[in-house]
Amino acid sequence: MNLSYWEYKTWLSNIDFTIVGSGIVGLNCAYYLSKKYPKAKILILEKGILPQGASTKNAGFACFGSISEIVSDLKSHTEEEVVDLVRNRWEGIQLLRNTLGDSRIDFQQHGGHELFLEKDTELFNECCEALGSVNKLLETVYSEEAYYLHPNNFDFGRIHKNYISSRFEAQINTGTMMNSLLSLVRRSGANILNSVEVTSLEDGQGSVKVCTNQFEFKTRKLIIATNGFANQLLDQEVKPARAQVLITKPINNLKIKGTFHLDEGFYYFRNIENRILLGGGRNLDFKTEETSEFGQTELIQNQLEAMLHEIILPNTEFQIEHRWSGIMGIGNKKKPIVKQLSDNLLCGVRLGGMGIAIGSLVGKNLADLS
Repeated sequence: MNLSYWEYKTWLSNIDFTIVGSGIVGLNCAYYLSKKYPKAKILILEKGILPQGASTKNAGFACFGSISEIVSDLKSHTEEEVVDLVRNRWEGIQLLRNTLGDSRIDFQQHGGHELFLEKDTELFNECCEALGSVNKLLETVYSEEAYYLHPNNFDFGRIHKNYISSRFEAQINTGTMMNSLLSLVRRSGANILNSVEVTSLEDGQGSVKVCTNQFEFKTRKLIIATNGFANQLLDQEVKPARAQVLITKPINNLKIKGTFHLDEGFYYFRNIENRILLGGGRNLDFKTEETSEFGQTELIQNQLEAMLHEIILPNTEFQIEHRWSGIMGIGNKKKPIVKQLSDNLLCGVRLGGMGIAIGSLVGKNLADLS
C-alpha cells in the first residue's frame, strides 16, 4: 500500500460507511446517509473515471412501464406486485425531482408511446383489450388514466396506425442528473475516489476489510451498489445485461418528440435536442449480451440502423454520430434486491433496466436500512 500517512489518515481511516459504486443508487445512498448521520465519515469507491454501469449510459427515460410490459408482468406477478413495481418507479422519479429539481435533470414530460409492428397484431389487440383494466389497476398510483390510444402522427413506418401512449412518461438528461448528484454528495461531505476497483471483501467482527486494485482498508459498514457488476462481489440472484445505444447527428426539422418503445420494450428511442437516440436489440442474442464487458456487436448495430431506416426515420436522411453501451443488472424477479446481508454488509442491486426510475428510492432505502 503505497500511501502516505496523510493520505491514509485523511481518506481511509475511521470510515463509517463505504459505498461501492457512484451511480444513481450509490450517490443517493451517500446523500441520505449524510442526512441521517451528519457526523459519519462516508467514502464512495468508483472503478471508472466516471460512473460505470448504466447510470450515465442509458437512454434517459423516466420509464414507468409500457402497456405491453404491464400486461406481460401480470402473467408472472400478482396484481399487488405489479402495482408495487409501478408505484416504486413513480415515487422514485418524484424523489429524484424533489432532490435535484427539474431543471438540474432536464425533466421533460412529453409522454411516452409504445409502437406495435404491423406483424404484431395479436399483441396490439391484447394490449388494447387490457387498457381499461390496467388503467383501473394503476389508478391508485397515477390518480387518473395513464394509457390511451394515440394516432401515428410522427409518420413511423411498418407499424399499426395507433400507438398506446402514456401521458405521464418523461425524459431526462442523465449526464446533467449525475453531475448534479455528484455535486450534491460532495457538498454533503462524502469523499469519492475514482479509478478504484474493489477486488474482494472480508466481512469480520464489527468491520469489513476491503481490498482494491490500489489499497486495502477497513470500514464499519460496506454497501454494494454496483448493480450489473454485483455478481463479481456478491452471491445474489443478479446478472449483467449489456444495452447497446447509438445517437444520430443533428437532423433538420426533426418533429419527433417523446419517449418510444417498440417490440415489447426490447427497443427504445427518443428525441434529444434535434437527434434520435436509439437503443436495444438484446433479444437478438441474449447470451452474448449477458456480459459485463462494454462494446458493440455488428448484429445489433446493424439492426438498430435498419430500424432507423425502415421504421423511425423512413423518409429522412441521417448519419450516426456516436455509439456506446451500458451494463444493467437483471434477474428472474423484477423487484430489486435491497437488503442487509450481515451486520456490516448491505446491497442495493438488480434494478432491471429501471435504474433512473427506482435508483433514488433504492439508494434512500439502503440508507434507511443502515
